[in-house]
Amino acid sequence: MHAIVEQLNNLAEIQARQDVIRMQKQDLLDALITPEIKAKMAEIEVEFSPILESLATRQTEVETSIKADLLDVGETVKGDHLMAVYVKGREGGWDNGKLKGFAMAHPEILAAKKPDGEPTVSIRKV
Repeated sequence: MHAIVEQLNNLAEIQARQDVIRMQKQDLLDALITPEIKAKMAEIEVEFSPILESLATRQTEVETSIKADLLDVGETVKGDHLMAVYVKGREGGWDNGKLKGFAMAHPEILAAKKPDGEPTVSIRKV
């Protein structure tokens, strides 16, 4: 277990170094941009922001409408460039604790048990 802790700490150090390098790179790129160019960039940002915000709002409205309509249709629908995928609800689960207790008295129920899934590992920030 100690070796894994060392590897995680090593991975965190690598990630931190990448962040520092990215920031140094961005600082050098920012230094190349004159105040006049930065002002022009800000003007362009002001000009396009409302348009992009309006489109994002419209996108959310259309997506919500598509999802609602698709729930009524109950099947995947494919457009020219996008498709809305319908996924039926998952089957209700079982109370494993109660079933394990039941299986102790009725081991024949274990024949209906599916095999356990493979374990997975994800690395997350602490």
